[in-house]
Amino acid sequence: MPDISYAGGGGYLAEPAGGEPRPGVVVIQEWWGLDHHIRSVTDRFAAEGFVALAPDLYEGRVTDQPQEAMALLRGLSSEDGTARVLAASAQLKGLARVQPKKVGVIGFCMGGSYALGVAVRSPDVGAAAPFYGGNTGQFIDQVGRIQAPVLAVFGAEDQSIPLDVVERFRAALQSAGKAADVRVYSGAGHAFLNDERPSYRAEQAADAWGRAVALFRENLK
Repeated sequence: MPDISYAGGGGYLAEPAGGEPRPGVVVIQEWWGLDHHIRSVTDRFAAEGFVALAPDLYEGRVTDQPQEAMALLRGLSSEDGTARVLAASAQLKGLARVQPKKVGVIGFCMGGSYALGVAVRSPDVGAAAPFYGGNTGQFIDQVGRIQAPVLAVFGAEDQSIPLDVVERFRAALQSAGKAADVRVYSGAGHAFLNDERPSYRAEQAADAWGRAVALFRENLK
C-alpha cells in the first residue's frame, strides 16, 4: 500500500480487505526509521484485521547504520516525535472504518518509549504495547496517568535496559493499580522481534506478538 500524508505528518498505512469497521493500531518505528521491517509489522497487523498506520518520524530518512540511527534519533526532539505519533492517532481516528475511536499503540526500541509516552499523555489510547523502550525508566513516576491496559515487553539479556529498571516499572504499575502485563523474555536481548536482524529470537517473538494482538483485540472493541 502507498505512503500517505495527513495533517501533522505522514506514514505507511495498511488495511484489511473489505470495508467493514476495524480497530486501529499505530505502529511506531525503531531508531532505523520507517524501514522494511516496520512496514512488514504494519502489514502483519492488517492481516490480523486491524487498520494499521506507521508514522514516519524521520520524514523519509532511513538507515541501517547504528551511528546514523543515533544521529537521527538525537535529531528528533521528544516533542516533535510525540506530536507525529499523536497526528497518526488522529488520522486513524478520522478514518470512517476505524471503530472504536480509541486506538492501540505499539512501538519498538525508541518507538517503545514513544508508545509509553503517548499512553501517559493521550486519553485516545485504548491499549499500549511498548516493546523494549529504552526510556522506560523516565516514565516510572508517570504511570498513574496511563488510562489504558499495557503490555510491556523486554528481553532479559537486553544490555540497554537494566532489569532493575524493568522491575521498578512493574512495581509502579502495580502500585498505581494499572492493568499491566510486564513480560521479560529469557534468552532474548534488545529488538528480538526484528526478524531482519541477528537479534531476532523466533520463539520469544511469536509469544510476544500473540500477546500484543490479543491485547488489542480484547481492548479495542
